[in-house]
Amino acid sequence: MKRIVRSFGSIVRRAPAAVVVATLVVAGILGSFAGQVVIATGNEGFAPDNPEIAASERIAEYFGGNQESVFQVIIRDPNSDVISAEGLAVSLAVEEAIRSVAGEDLAETPQRPGVVSYMAPVLQEAATEDLPIEGLSDAEVDRLYGSALGGMAPEQAGFIAGLLSEEGDAAAASSPAAIILAFFISDTIDANQAFDEQIVRDEALAEALAEIETGFEIRPFSFTLLFGAVDSFTEEVGRLFAYAGAIIVVILLFVYWMRARGAATVVQTSRRTLADMALTMITILLAIGMMQGTGVLLERIGIISAFSAPTQIVPILIIGLGVDYAIHLTSRYREEIGERLSVDEAMTTAVSTVGVALVLATLTTVIGFLTNIANPVPALADFGILAAVGILYSFLLMMTFVPAVRLLLDRRAERGGRLPVEACGSHSNRILPQLMGRTAVIADRVPILAVGVALVLGGLGFYGFTQLETRFSFTDFLPEDAPAVETLDILTDEFGGGFGEQTHVLVEAPEGERLATAPIHNAMVGALHDLAELDTVSVFATAVGPVANAASPIGVIQQLLSPEGGEPPPELLEALAEAGAADDLTVPADADVRPLYAVAAAAAPELWETVSHSSGGEPDAFLFDVRTTAGESRVKDLRAGMESAFASTAAAGAGVIATSQNIIGDVVVDELTASQSTSLFITLAAAALVLVVYFWIQNRRPLLGIITMTPVALVVLWTYGLMYATGIPFGPVTATLAALAIGIGVPFTIHIARRFEEDRLEYPDIAAAIRSTATHTGGALAGSAFTTMAGFGILITSSLVPFKQMGQVTVFAIGLSLVAAILVLPSLLVLWERWHRRRRVSAVSSCS
Repeated sequence: MKRIVRSFGSIVRRAPAAVVVATLVVAGILGSFAGQVVIATGNEGFAPDNPEIAASERIAEYFGGNQESVFQVIIRDPNSDVISAEGLAVSLAVEEAIRSVAGEDLAETPQRPGVVSYMAPVLQEAATEDLPIEGLSDAEVDRLYGSALGGMAPEQAGFIAGLLSEEGDAAAASSPAAIILAFFISDTIDANQAFDEQIVRDEALAEALAEIETGFEIRPFSFTLLFGAVDSFTEEVGRLFAYAGAIIVVILLFVYWMRARGAATVVQTSRRTLADMALTMITILLAIGMMQGTGVLLERIGIISAFSAPTQIVPILIIGLGVDYAIHLTSRYREEIGERLSVDEAMTTAVSTVGVALVLATLTTVIGFLTNIANPVPALADFGILAAVGILYSFLLMMTFVPAVRLLLDRRAERGGRLPVEACGSHSNRILPQLMGRTAVIADRVPILAVGVALVLGGLGFYGFTQLETRFSFTDFLPEDAPAVETLDILTDEFGGGFGEQTHVLVEAPEGERLATAPIHNAMVGALHDLAELDTVSVFATAVGPVANAASPIGVIQQLLSPEGGEPPPELLEALAEAGAADDLTVPADADVRPLYAVAAAAAPELWETVSHSSGGEPDAFLFDVRTTAGESRVKDLRAGMESAFASTAAAGAGVIATSQNIIGDVVVDELTASQSTSLFITLAAAALVLVVYFWIQNRRPLLGIITMTPVALVVLWTYGLMYATGIPFGPVTATLAALAIGIGVPFTIHIARRFEEDRLEYPDIAAAIRSTATHTGGALAGSAFTTMAGFGILITSSLVPFKQMGQVTVFAIGLSLVAAILVLPSLLVLWERWHRRRRVSAVSSCS
């Protein structure tokens, strides 16, 4: 390891200019790819490789161009009644806007118009009574609504009443909010193109609705509008990092500031302070750019899947570790300059001493992050790879680029007599080093108490870890005040989720067998019936009982049998008779249902294509498109209910899988819960193993590796405990906590352990040795910790929930890492060294 460090120092010392030029060329090449980073949206990157994701992809492939989408418009006034004359005027304006913008895309069917308004009863009854719509009073609107609703079939009346908010009363013709639905279907075969077209259309609809002048709230909603808010995510990230960067610059100026004596020295020290700050920030930006560019290349060759929200935390780590590396290297270099060494000698000493600690810190953190490769959540595996790449670049730049630039600048200053030697020597007399030096009294006088308190708090942290809630929601990655997010909250709170939640159930042919068989057909009939009994499924009230609000092959046949204002197709009746179908559409076990499906496909081709996919003229996949109301809070009940409803279909031999946005999110939660303990143990074990091996080879003290890692493990537990105490859940972003705490904590403890190994040989008194370690290395640690804590504390102000939580967790992890490094580890090292010295004294006494 020392040989590696010496080789870096030798290369830099011999050809600093070549090192700088080579670094800038490589950074320029890799940085040119950084602008091509695309952040994945939705659940992409979060969801592990599982049947639900695979089913979602096959549904998009089979039915992508035929899937019906719902555009919802909430008309709302909490202090008024939307079933009124003004509400009628607004509803007409909304429908006119929808039809004028996207009327040709509306899914008009004989059973249902393309736009369904909560005011449909009023329009229907007014037409029946031949009344003009203009000029109706509020009382007349209420009378027409009640009269029409009373004359409707139960299923129609139930559907219309469902368009009112939960506080509304259809019987009293009163509601503070209601919904207008627009149904669209695309004829574009390519699913991605269809989705892009839907985004353009829905955004155009939202703009048109915003131009309607009314005293009511008009809130459009669709999931494409929700996905469109991802742009706000990107803007928010950029804003936060700009603020963080500005704060870090200010604090770095404070950390790098040196006492000046005389006017000339003021200029020299000010120039050096600015130069060291600028060099640190430029190096960190180079590392981030190189990491991003490398990530794009890794994505292209398939090593990582995509850049996602968790991967946006990697720059935080690079900045945190980069600041740490730079401050330690700069502080040690200044310390050696203050000892009157030449520039070359000072840099060689700094690189050879701090460099070993940096190698250890880099090796342990890289290995720790790479353990995420085994994580079942792709985004976290990608996070581990990118973090390892970014940390490696930070290390290489700090060991080559920074010393090379500093040598080029300081050699000139040394030749010209402008090197601020005295100011560099006074660096250790500043506030932070002195403050950290005073903390050594705890390790000297009450080390057992310090370690005992730390272990007790670690136990409490472990309890908090076992109690942490695991939660994931895509909307967390959108600003809380985004219009689409606010509208979704209203739909959830006032309309039970609205009409936009869809759960797809994919029924596929058994391998090597037919899907169109009587047992599978009968099982699907039973499944459609069982769906209506689930409280997480939207239903219609009918004369024969509740009917699930679901599109399916069985549902298409039922619609053809009950056309509005007409007779069923004769060929369908004939096919049913030939199949021996009963009134509930079940058939004998040996019946051939293929002719029945062929007739249904011919009678309603557009409807049939939305629920059936064929290969070689034979159906190989059926789709149940179910309107559900589970939301995120009851998704586990929905999954269990779907499994129960389609149990007989699976038993008949078909492949059955239910999937939706919420189900995929629930899958992510399950995988995170299952993997969090394993990931934590592997990361800690890997880092500890490296340190044990190093200290065994270097000092013949392998236990020192365990001692060095113990405070880091405690930091992880303490941080989990604070997460539990402050109500921060475990999710895709906070799942990186173990890696974050270890990535920051390990370098902190390694710097302390390495410096103490030097100081214990220099100072015969343990108290003096630990005080020197705390003053020199502790001061640099404090500067690094306060810089990154202040910089990324700005994340707490974010309107993005994960980044707000990440800001808190980052402050927790860095602050606790500093506490562990300057209070807990010194206490352990003092106890360890005293034990060794007692053994030596005992050994000498026994020999004498």
